[in-house]
Amino acid sequence: DTEGLLRIKEENQKHYRRAQRHQEKKEKIQRHNRKLGDLVEKKTYDLKTQHEHLANLRRTHILELTSVIFPMEEVKTSMRDPADVSSESDNAMTSSTVSKLAEARRTTYLSGRWVCDDHNGDTSISITGPWIILPNNGDYSAYYNWVEEKKTTQGPDMEHNNPAHTISAALCYATQLVNTLSLILDVNLPKKLCNRQVKTQQRNHEFCGENLSRHRFTRAVKKLNANILHLCFSQHVNLDLLHPLHTLRNLMYLVSPDTENLGR
Repeated sequence: DTEGLLRIKEENQKHYRRAQRHQEKKEKIQRHNRKLGDLVEKKTYDLKTQHEHLANLRRTHILELTSVIFPMEEVKTSMRDPADVSSESDNAMTSSTVSKLAEARRTTYLSGRWVCDDHNGDTSISITGPWIILPNNGDYSAYYNWVEEKKTTQGPDMEHNNPAHTISAALCYATQLVNTLSLILDVNLPKKLCNRQVKTQQRNHEFCGENLSRHRFTRAVKKLNANILHLCFSQHVNLDLLHPLHTLRNLMYLVSPDTENLGR
């Protein structure tokens, strides 16, 4: 029994010494983990600082781009409410007729259906200048109506201030701006729209090349609107402000100085 007790004591001492070595290893690993944790925290803070600095640079470039090269602003039209004009010409007009005229004024026939729009052409959005504008309600039917009329009409080109010309020019500039914003923000666009002539493919700009048919034109506009909305979502623009048909207005909300997350 005495010999067995001595053997057990020797084994216990070996286990104790081994436990001490393991404890030292454990403490060493804990110190190493704390150092790594402090390093990761410092790197995370540095990365966050760099992201904020990069966001500020992007924001500065975007605001400079949209104020110098692609300025956009709301253009008020001089149209008067038909309810006001009619009421002035006919003092006996009933209130129901006035309300119906006001309701008709806020309704637009767009792509085969009636769409309610409070602006309804009262305002337009200009890009690069007050003469290049898009209707605020997203109704670009003047373009393909002009194309269809041009196919059936023989003779010289129509007047230079044709709304189809301004619509195609505005969409052309909007496409260029969106593609540039995607590069600055490092955001991949879901739809591909060409804004320059590529020699290898001989492709012109979607809107500033040849006259597009109604199908090709509406398809290109949908692509452009989808890209704009994608950029707005990436920059956390307030969803209540966006409308899927308001091309330039959505762009204005995106590049507005009030957009807190612009550049993220």
